[in-house]
Amino acid sequence: MRICRILTAALAACTFAPAVSAGPEDWSAFMAEQDMVWDRLPEGWHEAPFMGNGSLGTYICLEPETGCLRIEAGNSMAHDHRKDDLSIYGRGRLLTGHFLLEPEGKILSGTMRLDLWNAETRAEIVTDRGTITLRAFVTSEAPYIVTEAEGSGREKGFRWRFVPESSDSPRQIQAIIRKNKQFKADYKSNPPAVTDTADGIGRCLQPLLDGGLTCTAWKELEHDGRRILIVSSAHTWPAEDAGEKAVRAVIGLSAADVAILEEEHRKWWHGYWPESFVSLPDKKVENFYWIQMYKMASATRVGGGLMDNSGPWQTLTSWPNAWWNLNVQLSYWPVCTSNRLEIGRPLADAVHDNMANLAANVPEKYRESGALGLPVATGFDLRGTEVGVPGGKKVAQMGCLPWLCHDLWMQYRYSMDESLLRETVYPALRGAVNLYLPFLYEDADGTLHLQETYSPEYGSAEDCCFDLALLRWGCQTLIEACGILGIDDELIPRWKDVLERLTDYPRNEDEGIMIGKDLPYARTHRHFSHLLMFYPLHLLNADMPGSRELMEKSVRHWHSIPGNLLGYSMTGASLMYASFGYGDTALDYLYRLFDTQLLPNTMYTEHSGPTIETPLSGAQCVHEMLLQSWGGKIRVFPAVPSAWDNVAFEDLRTEGAFLVSAVREGGKTVCIRIKSLAGEPCVLRTDMCSPEIRSGQAGMTALGEGEYSIGLRKGETVILAPEGEPLRQIRPAEGMTAARNDANYFGLRE
Repeated sequence: MRICRILTAALAACTFAPAVSAGPEDWSAFMAEQDMVWDRLPEGWHEAPFMGNGSLGTYICLEPETGCLRIEAGNSMAHDHRKDDLSIYGRGRLLTGHFLLEPEGKILSGTMRLDLWNAETRAEIVTDRGTITLRAFVTSEAPYIVTEAEGSGREKGFRWRFVPESSDSPRQIQAIIRKNKQFKADYKSNPPAVTDTADGIGRCLQPLLDGGLTCTAWKELEHDGRRILIVSSAHTWPAEDAGEKAVRAVIGLSAADVAILEEEHRKWWHGYWPESFVSLPDKKVENFYWIQMYKMASATRVGGGLMDNSGPWQTLTSWPNAWWNLNVQLSYWPVCTSNRLEIGRPLADAVHDNMANLAANVPEKYRESGALGLPVATGFDLRGTEVGVPGGKKVAQMGCLPWLCHDLWMQYRYSMDESLLRETVYPALRGAVNLYLPFLYEDADGTLHLQETYSPEYGSAEDCCFDLALLRWGCQTLIEACGILGIDDELIPRWKDVLERLTDYPRNEDEGIMIGKDLPYARTHRHFSHLLMFYPLHLLNADMPGSRELMEKSVRHWHSIPGNLLGYSMTGASLMYASFGYGDTALDYLYRLFDTQLLPNTMYTEHSGPTIETPLSGAQCVHEMLLQSWGGKIRVFPAVPSAWDNVAFEDLRTEGAFLVSAVREGGKTVCIRIKSLAGEPCVLRTDMCSPEIRSGQAGMTALGEGEYSIGLRKGETVILAPEGEPLRQIRPAEGMTAARNDANYFGLRE
């Protein structure tokens, strides 16, 4: 039997050394139980094992129409940069190309395994002429896709062939194929790709109409009977030196260099996994959770691309961009609690580095006030078509930037990095709120109302709840930020006035929160944009009288109209129920995602393209069941499902920059460890019976039933356990039915 040690051996002996890491005794064995396994070959990106390093990405699958094995060569940095077309057609992601492994014979069968611990895929392909064994990974510390293959029998003669893709917008290409209304009649195609080979180096050049270039370069090595395909890709704009960069990356590589790259690659991942640890009795959810942690680090890195709808696994889609009316925000939710804040840094950097573009996105007459805006869809530079405002020709969808600022505020709150607050969060949020202020008006009673704005994908209304919630949160947060930073902003009186006089959220007695004034929720709607005040903003929360009933009524009515309730409708409901302490209901909605729309490899698609944010928001559902920290209180096991008797986690992070570890055994919380990284006030809410401090010098004061103030200073740690009970270890979390207790749930299992 495997042993997952949540607390160290020293802890079991009633002592504790804070510097000692816990988690599994054998991380490789624990992660092997999370691997995805294929008993038959996948036939598309939606079934395939995927790998990435935040910029380059690949997936491997059988391509039925050619009878070959497809190895994608994706680069999330490959964008169009059209100067005169700021639309989703002119500023979107571009396809690059893929390799085909052409066997000598006909592929009969095959198996695959995505090894999460080492972030590599292994496969065995059986043809009518032999077998091909394959191993692939995307190097973590360098720009390479590496595929090793070895043939036996008559398959020693298999071949690699590169297939370039069109450099046109994937949205345009898909529209042509489907003959649908998304076809843009005046779209001008980019020049065709050019491929060549010289001195053993293959190249594919994809020039763009308005400058810039993408280059894919590759070469093949042989070592110990194995054939190694090394691929690199570069995108440069406005310069056109991507070809030089990509060729330079591969030209001097030897098999010995590949071994060094692999060593560094594994070192990176082996350091990534222990940043936090979660063990659940429900192995389907546990598998899903760890795959999302893998997906995050594969999709984005410091210096790499954002997590947009596709990550580095771009395919034909109507959404080849970063979408800001929900998608990107949800993708980044799990980075904070999972203690993987470095994954969130590209999002903060994109805002910090593109303030000028955020200003250029708003109508010129509002720029003098410092207003900033973010359209629904952009490239990684956040530049897009002009943001609509009330009274204009476009719908006034103004909430994308303030919602993004909430993600950045969370990164600040979980890190307490004051430079992030001062240099990025505060100026971006100030500009976002400034765009709202000209459109407030006063009624006869002195109440402030918001002119007609747009609730994403539903419709326009005055006092739109989506925008009222974001405006209220924005003003509150700006005042708090000024206090932290010591800024005497001239707009503080204006923000306070807004908070004092802003109208309440429109609602009705039977159905709860409305879309806006005179606009009830009356048709099926996948977004939960009108319910942001419950989650993630917590403006209405479980500590407020009446909010629980209003949340239940609102979510129940939202889900009462079927038809367009999709994946993130399920995770949105799960998150709201978890934030109010309903663990069983939260788990039920997460399983609705699993049982209806989640793909075999935990990818997700809607209508006409991938949207990877939905499963990532599912990982946040797990976090909210285990640990919450809104409202200045650390809540341990606040919404744990009743079926999860035995649960453990280590070094999950909370607001205020605390690392929290906890063990639940037999349905009772038996141990909590808290470490303060910033010296912020620590208030703990727990169901632990008669907790006492077993390790650490901090004092503890009871504030009320189940609530305690702990006097932790920066760098200090305390361990709590029930009075009179020994500190203990926990074995792997068990307790679900046999059908849900199997490891390696995802992939394609017979």
